[in-house]
Amino acid sequence: MVFSSLVFLYAFLPAVLLAYFVAPKRFKNTVLLLFSLAFYAWGEPKYLILIVISIAQGYLCGLLIERLRGSFSAKLVLTISIIGSLGLLGYFKYANFLLSTINEVVGSKIPLLKLALPVGISFYTFQILSYTVDVYRGAAAAQKNPIDFGAYVVLFPQLIAGPIVRYQDIASELTVRKSTLNGVYDGTVRFLVGLGKKVLLANQLGAICAGYRASVEPTVVYAWLSSVAFLLQIYFDFSGYSDMAIGMGKILGFHFPENFDHPYTSKTVTEFWRRWHMSLGTWFRDYVYIPLGGNRVKKVLWLRNILVVWCLTGLWHGAGWNFLLWGLMFAVLLMAEKLFYGKFMQSSKVVGHIYVIGCLLFSFVLFNGSSMAQIRSDFGAMFGLRSLPFLSVETTYALRSSLVLLIMSAIGATALPVKLYHRLEDSKFGPYLNVLQPVGLVFILLLSTAFLVDGSFNPFLYFRF
Repeated sequence: MVFSSLVFLYAFLPAVLLAYFVAPKRFKNTVLLLFSLAFYAWGEPKYLILIVISIAQGYLCGLLIERLRGSFSAKLVLTISIIGSLGLLGYFKYANFLLSTINEVVGSKIPLLKLALPVGISFYTFQILSYTVDVYRGAAAAQKNPIDFGAYVVLFPQLIAGPIVRYQDIASELTVRKSTLNGVYDGTVRFLVGLGKKVLLANQLGAICAGYRASVEPTVVYAWLSSVAFLLQIYFDFSGYSDMAIGMGKILGFHFPENFDHPYTSKTVTEFWRRWHMSLGTWFRDYVYIPLGGNRVKKVLWLRNILVVWCLTGLWHGAGWNFLLWGLMFAVLLMAEKLFYGKFMQSSKVVGHIYVIGCLLFSFVLFNGSSMAQIRSDFGAMFGLRSLPFLSVETTYALRSSLVLLIMSAIGATALPVKLYHRLEDSKFGPYLNVLQPVGLVFILLLSTAFLVDGSFNPFLYFRF
């Protein structure tokens, strides 16, 4: 089940909110836990036991680590918890990648495992890992209530695609939180804005990419059009989901961390990664980069730390050589910026923006490839290496029909709409916004519903991670 579905919007979510607000305070986390487990089981009931096992081991190991804190036994329990969490993630996500790599390298024919990737396993695994590590460090107290801990791990708004919520972020709110009318309204606004990003922008941009894949007459221009569309699609797809998650959290009284801050306005790749998927970036910084020594070590070790973090970041996104190369690409770019030209790019607004968008455009072609052969084909098409025509009637039609969408999306990816809204708030038109905003939000909901009823293109890119 995804947020941008009629079942979720008009059945599951209303049922959750009704049960949650009717339930007595002491049962609210129980309601969230049960509905969240149902949400998870909707698409993959056979893997429900997997997330229950993950919750149980995280809960029990947290209690043991706190009780044994300061001793070798605490470190042993932490190690067992880490191996258990990463072992499940590794088996379900990377086993077939490893086996297929062995088959290719040595020419063997080891049969692949018949495994489906459990939805959201990368996200809830990282949440459990951060919890047990923080308890070991003394940065968090172990959760004594198994219901509260289970609700933290499996909380449906951020279960399948983040943001990655650390236990410290919401520990107090698991026990004491308050849903106010202002919070419910603000959360609803955030949710509907995210829904609009997903259905009205990301889905339509995705249709451009699908059109290119299905084209009977691909061209160089169409290849570039598809690449630009995907660059915008992945941003609105993922940031839209994060907006919906944060909005639902606010409705329920939780405050989840922000995950995006207009990343396409960055002037360096370093700045981009401070603005894109921020919860993942800070997770790797705090639990991998800094423990390795960060930048407080010799230069060669510092560069090694960057390389390790970005290889892991690439593989976190998917089990494939393209994801590893994607991570390595960013490692090289970040190293080059830190050693050579980062300050220049940061001071040169136009050149910096062009550089970042160019790097991202090529990086997401690599990210989006289903195979290395397809990636070579996509790059070949973009640079005229496949003997494709430059333009065609089909491409011209695709350009004309998508031009307004691309312009709107490009503007929407900047801070300009937010700045314009705040300027209107402070102007003589400010009082009218109190009426226009709810009307606009209802329009987004109705228009999104119309697209979904029509059975429009509705994938979710980060659902597979």
